[in-house]
Amino acid sequence: MSTWNSRGLRGSTFEEMINRTNERYLELGVALIQKIPTPITPIEIDKATRHITLAYFDQKSTVDYIGAVQGIPVCFDAKECASDTFALQNVHPHQVAFMENFERQDGVAFILLFYSQRDLFYYVPFRILKYFWDRAEAGGRKSFRLDEMDMRYFLPMGGDRQVLVPYLEGMKLDLTDREDKEG
Repeated sequence: MSTWNSRGLRGSTFEEMINRTNERYLELGVALIQKIPTPITPIEIDKATRHITLAYFDQKSTVDYIGAVQGIPVCFDAKECASDTFALQNVHPHQVAFMENFERQDGVAFILLFYSQRDLFYYVPFRILKYFWDRAEAGGRKSFRLDEMDMRYFLPMGGDRQVLVPYLEGMKLDLTDREDKEG
């Protein structure tokens, strides 16, 4: 049986907070975001409980969440970090490729990062993730530090009392920054 500190449950509380946020955004009529299940192939099933006891991943998954925010296609992944340094090995090449292609189709891709030791939520726009990714691919750091991040993208805890993880605030800033670069 998995314990709270096990790798298998890592991030589950953060994802549950995002799921509750998504439900609230739906209730408010501002977004429709779905959690994407990871495709698996069962190997062993407990016949008494009909629970899967052993399985393997079918294929590479894309991102954790996909949907629309007021007509804008959105996809994002949720990651948790226990220190001030986020290892890029926690993001897979196929995820970066999916997000890059998603943005080419005029969608908005990002990562929600939870710095668990500091109780901080951070909205990582895809262009920032891609900068760090490309830096690592070119032989640079294989991670990024908290102090390298644009402070404007930290999400206020309790700022919007209607949601737990107010990522639409980060998305609004992301869209404003894109407009400023284009205009």
